[in-house]
Amino acid sequence: MSNTPINGFNLERLLARFSEKFGGPESTVQQFFAPGRVNLVGDHTDYTGGYAFPCAIDSGSMLLIRRSQNDQFRFASTNFDMFAQLSKEQINKTYGDNWINYPLGVVDQFVKRGFAIDGIDCLYSGNVPNGAGLSSSASIEVVTAFAINQVFDCGLPLLELVKMAQAAENDFVGMQCGIMDQFAVAMAKRDHALLLNCETLDYRQVPLSLTNHSIVLANTNQRRELNESAYNERVAECARALALLQDHLPIKALGELDVKDLEKHQSLFTDDPIALLRAQHVSSENARVHAAVPALEQGRLDTFGDLMNASHDSLRDCFHVSSEPLDHLVKAARAQSGVLGSRLTGAGFGGCTVNLVEKDHCEDFIANVGKTYQKQTGLTADFYTIAPSCGVQQVHT
Repeated sequence: MSNTPINGFNLERLLARFSEKFGGPESTVQQFFAPGRVNLVGDHTDYTGGYAFPCAIDSGSMLLIRRSQNDQFRFASTNFDMFAQLSKEQINKTYGDNWINYPLGVVDQFVKRGFAIDGIDCLYSGNVPNGAGLSSSASIEVVTAFAINQVFDCGLPLLELVKMAQAAENDFVGMQCGIMDQFAVAMAKRDHALLLNCETLDYRQVPLSLTNHSIVLANTNQRRELNESAYNERVAECARALALLQDHLPIKALGELDVKDLEKHQSLFTDDPIALLRAQHVSSENARVHAAVPALEQGRLDTFGDLMNASHDSLRDCFHVSSEPLDHLVKAARAQSGVLGSRLTGAGFGGCTVNLVEKDHCEDFIANVGKTYQKQTGLTADFYTIAPSCGVQQVHT
C-alpha cells in the first residue's frame, strides 16, 4: 500500500460514484492506481526482442474494486457511458470494440490459471488522454491485474502480472503488442526511466536528471488510426525480416540485429524491400537506445535530443508509422528555441510527440508550437509537462 500522492483524482468523489453505480458498503472497496507511460527512445522494438527506454507519467488509471462473491462482473467508468454486467459464463469473449475488453482479458488470464474469481465490481477513472498513445490500455490492464491479485490474494509476483496484462492484449483483445507498455506501467520508478531488454526482460532504473529541462508531451488530437491490422502488419513484416536473416546470421530475434550486419546482408531483401526498411529501423533504433542512455547519464542532453530526432525520422521513413499531424508537430517543435529533441512516441499513427525542452522556453514552446500546428492542420494540440512517475500501486485514503 502506498502513500504516494496521486494527482488528478478525488477519491472521496469516486467512492460516491462507486456507491451510485453498485451500492453496498464502501468499507470493502479498495483503490489502485497505474500510470500511463511515455517512451523516450526505442519504439517498435519491444515485439522484436529489442531495447526500449520508457518512463511512467504522472497520470493514469484509478480503479475502485470490490469482491462481490456472486459470480457477477460489473464494470463502469467515469470516462465512458457504458455499464456492463456479465455473468461468469459471459466473461470469456470480447464485446465489440469496447474498453471493457481490457479488464475482461485480464480476468480471463486469472481464470485460465485456475484462480476462482467469483465476481467483482469495478469503477475505472482515467486521466490519460484516450487514444494519445500513452498506454491507457496497458494502464487499465496492469491496474486490473494488480488489483485482482491483491483482492483475491493470488500471490503472483509483479512480473507475472505484467505478462498476464500483455497476454490479455495479445490473446483477448487481439493487438500483438510487445511487453514494453505493461512492463513500464508496472515497474516504473519515480524520477527514473527504464532501460528494458524486451527479450530477456532484464532492466535497470536510470535516473532522469534533466535539471534545467522538461519533458513536454504534445497530443495531436488526430483521430488515432492505430488498429489491430496496421499494428499487426508491422509485427508480420518484422517477422519476415527475421526469417530472411536467420539462415545467414545466428540471431533468435530481430532485436539482436546489428546495423553493420544488416548492411552486409541487404541483398537478401531484393524481393521484400518493406521488410528491409523495417529491419533498418529496428537495428538503428536499438543502437539509438544504447547510445541514449549513457548520453543521459553523462549529462549530454544535446546528444540525447539528437537521438530523439533521429528516432522520429526513422519511424517516419523506415517504419511508416508517423502521420501528417505528427510530422507537423515535430517540425514546429524543432524550429523553437530551447528544444533539444522531438519525436513521436508509442506506436504512432497519431497520438503524441515527446519533446525535450529547456524549462525557460517551455511557455513559449507551447504557445508557438500550438499556434503553428493549428494554422497548418486546423487541429488544436494539447500539451502536458510530465513528471516521471512510479508504477502500479495500491492507494489508501
